[in-house]
Amino acid sequence: MAGSGVSTTASGDRRVRRTRSALAHALIELAEERELTRISVSDVAEGAGVSRSAFYHHYRDVHELAEDACTAMIDDLIDSVPGPALDSAELVREAIGSLTAFFDSLLGHAGLYRALLGPHGSARVTGHLRRRIAAVVHDRLVRADAGRWPERVPHDVMAAFTAGALVGVAVEWLEDARLRPPAEMAEMTWPLLNAHYRVNESGHRVQP
Repeated sequence: MAGSGVSTTASGDRRVRRTRSALAHALIELAEERELTRISVSDVAEGAGVSRSAFYHHYRDVHELAEDACTAMIDDLIDSVPGPALDSAELVREAIGSLTAFFDSLLGHAGLYRALLGPHGSARVTGHLRRRIAAVVHDRLVRADAGRWPERVPHDVMAAFTAGALVGVAVEWLEDARLRPPAEMAEMTWPLLNAHYRVNESGHRVQP
């Protein structure tokens, strides 16, 4: 009997994963075609081949599904967020490369991110992305500090500033009809981000 219970639980877990995956893929496809505010539960359920009741068994609304569907992609984005590079040419190249990967990841699902992060998108998704970036930047600031320069500005404030700036630039970029190449965006954005990492002994910013 115990073995039967384990098997039933595993089968149920697989069904949950399949349903959630189908809903996520349906939402991603729909978000490439229209704004998030114009996507209904019925649209997603139909695209996923499930009933509305099945949708509500897993999510309260489309915005909650959007946040869940974007978790893995947001994790990939976070991995691409660079930390302070200071004066090392090699670290600067790595940072710009990481930032290029960040914008490239956004471009891979431009329609979805435009829908989720734009003015008619999901405040929950935007907040989730900003908090995740801030947490990673804070950790990298703490590790990069190691007594190399004074903490004139608390790391949590600097991390929040960096996250807000990066999300803001990303949203404006996605909504710009020109949609500059990711490498170009990285080259332009990195000096701005790195400027507030660089702090001299007097606590004043120095030129990047």
